[in-house]
Amino acid sequence: MSATAAPEMVGRDAELALLHEALRRAEEGQPASLLVAGEAGIGKSRLTTEFRQRLADDATVLTGWCLDYGSTPAPFGPLPAILRGVLAELGERADDAAGPSRNALQLLLPDPAGTPLDRSTVHPEALGETIANLLEAASSVRPVVVIVEDLHWADAATLSMLSFLLRALAGRRVLFVLTCRTDEVRRGGAVRTFLAESERARLLERISLARLDAGAVRELAVGLRGPLDDATIAHLVQRSEGVPFFVEELVCNAEGPLPDTLRDVLLARFDALSEEARRTVRLASACDGAIAHDLLAAVSGRGGEGLDEALREAVIAGILTVRDDESYAFRHALLREAIHDDLLPGERARLHRAYAEAIQAAGGAASSLAFHWYQAHAPEQALRAAVDAMQQAKDSYAFSTAARFGELALELWDQVPDADDVAGIERIPFLARLGSILRNGGDAERALTVATLALDELDPQTAEPAVHARLLRDRALYLQNLGKTGTVESLGEALAVLDGSPGEDRLRASLLNYLSGRYLTSARLTDAIETADEAFSIAQAAGFDNAMSVAANLRGCSRIHLGDVDAGLADLRLSWQHASDHDAQLRYRVNFADALHNLGRFHEAVEVAELGVAHSRRLGVERATGSVLAHNLVEPLIELGEIDRAEEAMSRDLALRTLPIFRVYSTMSRIRILVWRGRMAEAARLLKEWRPVAAAISQVERQVWFSLRNVELLASLGNGDPTRAAGVLAEVIEDRGPHLAQVSRLLLEGARVVTDLRVDGRQALADDTARAVAAAWNARPEALRIPHWDTVLTAMLSGDATALSAALPVVDNDDVPAIFRPVLQLELARLHLADGDRAAAAEHAMVAAQYADALGHRPLQQRVLAFSRDAGLARVTRPGESVGAAAPTELTAREQQVLDLIAEGLTNRQIGERLFISAKTASVHVSAILRKLGVSSRTEAAVSSRR
Repeated sequence: MSATAAPEMVGRDAELALLHEALRRAEEGQPASLLVAGEAGIGKSRLTTEFRQRLADDATVLTGWCLDYGSTPAPFGPLPAILRGVLAELGERADDAAGPSRNALQLLLPDPAGTPLDRSTVHPEALGETIANLLEAASSVRPVVVIVEDLHWADAATLSMLSFLLRALAGRRVLFVLTCRTDEVRRGGAVRTFLAESERARLLERISLARLDAGAVRELAVGLRGPLDDATIAHLVQRSEGVPFFVEELVCNAEGPLPDTLRDVLLARFDALSEEARRTVRLASACDGAIAHDLLAAVSGRGGEGLDEALREAVIAGILTVRDDESYAFRHALLREAIHDDLLPGERARLHRAYAEAIQAAGGAASSLAFHWYQAHAPEQALRAAVDAMQQAKDSYAFSTAARFGELALELWDQVPDADDVAGIERIPFLARLGSILRNGGDAERALTVATLALDELDPQTAEPAVHARLLRDRALYLQNLGKTGTVESLGEALAVLDGSPGEDRLRASLLNYLSGRYLTSARLTDAIETADEAFSIAQAAGFDNAMSVAANLRGCSRIHLGDVDAGLADLRLSWQHASDHDAQLRYRVNFADALHNLGRFHEAVEVAELGVAHSRRLGVERATGSVLAHNLVEPLIELGEIDRAEEAMSRDLALRTLPIFRVYSTMSRIRILVWRGRMAEAARLLKEWRPVAAAISQVERQVWFSLRNVELLASLGNGDPTRAAGVLAEVIEDRGPHLAQVSRLLLEGARVVTDLRVDGRQALADDTARAVAAAWNARPEALRIPHWDTVLTAMLSGDATALSAALPVVDNDDVPAIFRPVLQLELARLHLADGDRAAAAEHAMVAAQYADALGHRPLQQRVLAFSRDAGLARVTRPGESVGAAAPTELTAREQQVLDLIAEGLTNRQIGERLFISAKTASVHVSAILRKLGVSSRTEAAVSSRR
């Protein structure tokens, strides 16, 4: 009697309930994606099959399978099946739903008419954006469940795409369910990294499938075979160890002698097949995933009824399953592996050669050819196919997968005579291309190794200077990505190699721009300006607009850091004039937004970054390239107190950033947000984890040094430790290295340090810190002493109530960090309490509490509450009198916008939606307007506005 899949699922009711609960949460717009994890044969696919069957018409279910091609899996394995499903679901709406880059789908689903893809119209990141658009459109009709089976075989391109989609569709009505053999995931491998990152970011919740207990094993066995005696059940429990697949396999042979190993158990059913069926199954075992009927017929050399009968026998025996009515797959991967491993070495090689020849004759995928030729020990054919597969994956922007094929080609290179001719590319250019692919795939360490290998093999005496210079440039870039030293030296060497070479002005200008950029990040600002000047002149003479744009950009940023703000802004305007393509335009907006942020022009910084996001939306890559610009919203949004929007912008940082040089910046911003939210333990853990990385990178990127000091200072204040904060501030002030524009913002934070020291009774340290901060501030270039910051800083350092009161109208300006609104009010409350004016103290404490609540700054909320409680303060006002009505001031531009909307009758939420701010921030603006106008209600404010 042959076993079949159990008619009813056994022992998984709790896990099935978790899947349904996740779908319910997804329907409500909550992130709810799941990882179904467990060892091989534990029942992951059985669980997802049951879930899919029970959904009926309640959701659209799309399923894709990751395929195992050994060390070089095909890119985007599960995506074609998922795409076909969603396109079929959308029908005629699919074209519009795909968005402006719909033709990117041809990267995975070639045009049936055979029309070649025009790659000049496809943005490198448009594929992910388009898939997200389709899934989101389908989810608007009914919930979508995306099941990805066998994640442990996922290629790097699939992992990157899943990471993107999990983030892009979080909060949409899309539930991802991923199954994975966690016992087969390599430590340090791409899948392990993906899982760790996704679970740490709370993108995935894990459902771990445990082994079945004795009762469940009995129920499963009886469902498969009917009534069994206790002795048989006990034997099954012992031998299967509760693994459902083993139970299914063992129950077939329960009445006879049982094999001693799992391999024998797996092969027992196979051995019961007829000779023709065994031959067919052996042939199928060379394919890791589904195998098309036509391909199997070609490899077997026979077709018709004979092949059909053999396949039918294997399907009935539960060894093969029919998939999509066009292909077959093994019911379990362990069964395929056991059969394939049982082949003799020569037999395996001949079988893989037969597959390779059949696939090649049919014009099949280079990725499959590379795998089969490699397994067939045919290095020449495998090398040719691996290089083709590398290029095809690169053209599909699957850089990590392209890197694996490239490394396979590198492994084969020395085994093939005349490898250059076979591969269709010389070795040095191949190494340069592989290095670039590795870098784009996120493996800068390996990219550096490959670039170094190419430089070691290159003969400087005979090599083309441009080839040599580009390799040195690449090495410099990879060192930069890793935050290592040696970048400047490599670029200098590249320029020396190129010196005197005619016709290379464009390359020379680009090298000079790279060098200027490194000078800028290391705060060698004068060198950066001089080098950018030279790059601009060369590019101008060559008519190379983009290089002119980059040079002006770098020069402008350097000048702003030196305090020559007007000239720096003029350079940035010049950069825009020469930004002749989309890349240069987006780059300008990124750098201009950063410059505005450093100058305290926070709203302008946000607006510039938002223009970049809109630009990326027009290109169809809002969730991809646009996420970089969205991340540049984070710091000015934090300064504006828009923490909800800042967290939303951070969520757009969709790529897994494996390069420390990129991740350190976003991590520092993340720590700031955690401190703001009062999640101090989490902030401390993250800071401890990243401090060594940031400290190492700060040796080559000066801005990282200041970012690290900034988060250490803020974390100290958040923990109520102003003494530690004063120590960090002293490090900044006493540092003899070059200073950048962000020092001004750090010194402004010194005002909070001084006031907190006074509250803690550390008067001497407070006075010393105040004098040091004032001296450092006055030593700053005049253009970097932001006028409103100067007013607030001077008032808070003085500790004088009159000066603080005079600063109140200033602190409401949008170019003053929002945190100082509650801080200034709280300091005034303390001073009035010390003078015995409890009514004034209560008023200022109440306003401080309103600001802190509206901003959601948890540490400040707690400090204001503790102050009011300890002082025994309550609100002291006369009926109808508004807080602060005695000192009306002019409205800011933003407050005037809010007042106009109040007059229209809009609520705080509606005002927030209209102005792209949170309801909390709208509430803060409304409170400030009521105070400044000396009115007690929104109605009075509206009447005042009409007057």
